[in-house]
Amino acid sequence: MNKKDLLREEIIRRSGVNPKKCMKCGKCSGTCPAYEEMEFHPHQFASMIDSGDIEPLIASESVYKCLSCFACVERCPRGVEPAKLIEAVRLSVIREKGANRMTANDVPAMVDEETPQQLLVSAFRKYTK
Repeated sequence: MNKKDLLREEIIRRSGVNPKKCMKCGKCSGTCPAYEEMEFHPHQFASMIDSGDIEPLIASESVYKCLSCFACVERCPRGVEPAKLIEAVRLSVIREKGANRMTANDVPAMVDEETPQQLLVSAFRKYTK
C-alpha cells in the first residue's frame, strides 16, 4: 500500500465513517454554518477521502474552518458524518506537524457574551485532542 492509501485508511479508521455511503446530495454542506469560509465543504471532504485525494484537504484551511458543530451530521440522510471525517483529517495534520493550531487556553480570550455555547463545546473538543 502506498502512503496515500495508508493515509486514507487511517482517516477512515480514526473517524469510523464510511465515505462510500455519501451520495453527494449536498445537504450537509447546505446546513454548514462555516460554508462561506471553507474552500472544501463537508460533502467534498467525504468525496475526496473516498477517492484518496487527501493532499488538498491537508493543505487547506478548511480543516480549521470547520466549527465541529456536527450540523452536517444531523442533516445527512445516509449517516456519513462528514464532521468526523474533517476532524480525522485535522488530527492527521496535527500529528504530522506535531502541533495544534491553537490550544484550549487560547479560546477564552476570543469569547464574549454573544458567543454561542455550542462554539465553546466545539472549541474544547477541537483543541484538546
